[in-house]
Amino acid sequence: MIPNALFVENRKKFIAHMKPNSIAIFHSNDEHPWNGDATHSFKQNSNLFWLTGVDQEETILVLAPDCPIPEYREALFIKRASETMVIWNGHKLLPNEATLVSGIENIFWYDEFELKMHSAINYSENIYLSLNENDRAVIATPYKELRFAHELKQKYPLHEYERASPILQRLRSIKSSIELDLMKVAVEISNKMIRRVAKFVKPGVWEYEIEAEVIHEYLRNKANGHSFHPIVASGKNSCILHYVDNNEQCKDGDILLLDSGADYANYASDMTRTLPVNGKFSPRQKAVYNAVLRVMKAAKNLLKPGTMLMEYHVQVGELMEKELVDLGLITLKDIQNQNPKWPAYKKYFMHGTSHFLGIDVHDVGMRYEPMKAGMTFSCEPGIYIAEEAIGIRLENEILITENGCIDLMEHIPIEAEDIESLMHS
Repeated sequence: MIPNALFVENRKKFIAHMKPNSIAIFHSNDEHPWNGDATHSFKQNSNLFWLTGVDQEETILVLAPDCPIPEYREALFIKRASETMVIWNGHKLLPNEATLVSGIENIFWYDEFELKMHSAINYSENIYLSLNENDRAVIATPYKELRFAHELKQKYPLHEYERASPILQRLRSIKSSIELDLMKVAVEISNKMIRRVAKFVKPGVWEYEIEAEVIHEYLRNKANGHSFHPIVASGKNSCILHYVDNNEQCKDGDILLLDSGADYANYASDMTRTLPVNGKFSPRQKAVYNAVLRVMKAAKNLLKPGTMLMEYHVQVGELMEKELVDLGLITLKDIQNQNPKWPAYKKYFMHGTSHFLGIDVHDVGMRYEPMKAGMTFSCEPGIYIAEEAIGIRLENEILITENGCIDLMEHIPIEAEDIESLMHS
């Protein structure tokens, strides 16, 4: 179990940013319907988890530090599980267990929220609500937080409403020592996974068989599962950036791009390795591989306090530009005549190099503010040559410190020769 000191401290950090006479309300995620009476696997709201450590549905956190009613200054509402529900769906947190997990003393039942919080809301001038404001989010579904915001504004139209998400984005992007320890466990599970998979891959195996090896290693090491749907892409599929079908056979002479991460205690790892299916890179594959690796090594050293993420992406593109010229993929004339909004290198390296990492694999953070010590980023350049069926991407996790960066995956094989040796070990 994660020490509840983490969540106690996280709440203190958030409260320090609240205006006087305010209340903040955070909801768990919905259980999403599948078909019939089935639901998708539950995934907790990341903000609620960061603040409480509670990982179950029908949970509400209330923070109202100036409330005249002491028991409402920090309150947690949890699901009231009937005996029948427990028989069918298993144990749910009891009040004393919720306190143990979260460090919150005032525990109430979820169905008591509206009645109990009416007075706490009325005593407040400002209401902080959280929505999914991740820059990458494109959501058509009216999710729980959004529905609640609409409902609350109808009931309490005269209050001032404040956005909790910008505060949480800045706080969550700086990792505590406890969080880093959890992320390092997830990294180590990824390490075990790639060492297992490298020995399994050979001509004739199917992408879904490799995916099975991945999830087997994750689960046997106490991961919750994947931190995102794995990309197991062989041959021409390696040039499809978000290929997830994972249903084709790996052939002799192909390369295999494996982009996968483990979810451990709700913290994500994210790693990409590219393997030769037959255990040995061709000269051309190795040339492209080493070009990507050189860019990765140079790029990660740019991740340091003060770096602006969007400027960094441009700098990495310039590093990649030289490699693509040397590989004969673009020419100096292409560069001279390029569209500045879509440089020539984008034909073969069309995505960004780094994203925030943490509870979510594409974690929250302020992309237009300087990087700070304690932030964690992916570093994942790639070259994708569709006409040659060669897609190479390499990705490690990088921790920014006051003195530069630390590669949290430096101990995991990545040199072309080390990958080949691992596959033959």
